[in-house]
Amino acid sequence: MLVNIRIDFKIADVATMEKSYDKLDRLIEKVHKNVDVKEEVVLKTCNRYEVYMILERDINIPTTTFIVEKSDVAVNHLLRLASGLESMIMGEDQILGQIKTARKNAIKNNTIGPKLEKVFTKAIHVGQSIRKNTHINEGGVSVGSGAVELIEEKYGSLKGKNVLIVGAGEMGTVVSKALLEKDTNAIVVANRTYDKAQQLAQELDGHAIKFNEMNDTLSKIDIVISATGAPHTLINKERLSFLPQEHLSNMIMLDLANPRDIDDDVIELSVQLYNLDDLRYITDKNKERRVKEAEKAEKIIEKETVLLKDALKEMEITPILSSLNIEAEKIRKQELEKTLHMLDISKKDSKKLDHLTRSITDKLMYNIINNLKKAAIADDIQTINDAKKILIEYPKQ
Repeated sequence: MLVNIRIDFKIADVATMEKSYDKLDRLIEKVHKNVDVKEEVVLKTCNRYEVYMILERDINIPTTTFIVEKSDVAVNHLLRLASGLESMIMGEDQILGQIKTARKNAIKNNTIGPKLEKVFTKAIHVGQSIRKNTHINEGGVSVGSGAVELIEEKYGSLKGKNVLIVGAGEMGTVVSKALLEKDTNAIVVANRTYDKAQQLAQELDGHAIKFNEMNDTLSKIDIVISATGAPHTLINKERLSFLPQEHLSNMIMLDLANPRDIDDDVIELSVQLYNLDDLRYITDKNKERRVKEAEKAEKIIEKETVLLKDALKEMEITPILSSLNIEAEKIRKQELEKTLHMLDISKKDSKKLDHLTRSITDKLMYNIINNLKKAAIADDIQTINDAKKILIEYPKQ
């Protein structure tokens, strides 16, 4: 049973998301206690937390906080997600990389198996195919470009503005590269790992500072964009209190982290503070066109969902078919070798006998294999279980 449990920006604001992480972790722990979890992949981004699991059997997962979807509904969601249809900014490309990373992490942690491997590989393939065959990602949209657009709507032109990027991870990189096109005067990168800050600063033709030097730079900064993975806030009212009021009232801060990096109390200093929730309302110039492209994407996803659903069902009978083929081939070879040992024939005739016996076993098994596949597609669990008893091992009493 494939299960997806999630919370995202569609059902929760940033504050609710922050409070829900531990709760979701506890729910997953309960699932592990109640049923054997065969496979698991975790996807965590700035505006979503999702867990995909293959369970030994179906169970009820009671919750009013999270979305729980199963089987082909969960598959359909992941394909939509990989295609950018479930993103805050429709068609953004960043989510596809995040799904790839989630898969790689699961491989590294040895929590992914054949079923989720097939599901995630298909999702990545579909996401790539849709971007290639539609204009869903028209304009190179991303949370980063959306963040820059939000600041422009609030601030006007960014030309000549000094920008501080706090965090040199994935989100900080995406935002920084979107800023490159805006003629900002300086891009300063602060990161706890100074080497990473230097690397990103070099790419941006900006400069890096050590994290503990950030206060010395703030007096020259007009825009602060923070996107770290810190578990607590990094910037608050106390930290900014040394700055002149005139500077504070002209400063914009955009917090793209979850949990948040910037405390709400900075608003008391007249700082203009925005976070991920504000990205929901940005004016997207290309959105109307991408909505039309989304219709094309939906048709592709619908077909791929059916194909993947059938492929997953067929995987249920893979152990049966494997056992059947191995046993049939073992017997064929044994009997062929006995016969060849008793006969004095040429290599050419030996090959003919080999071909004949192979053809006989293939034809004998054809209807069995075909009917098992039909049973899998039809969700005929009784027939599949009976086949397991007969062809693999009858359960011990």
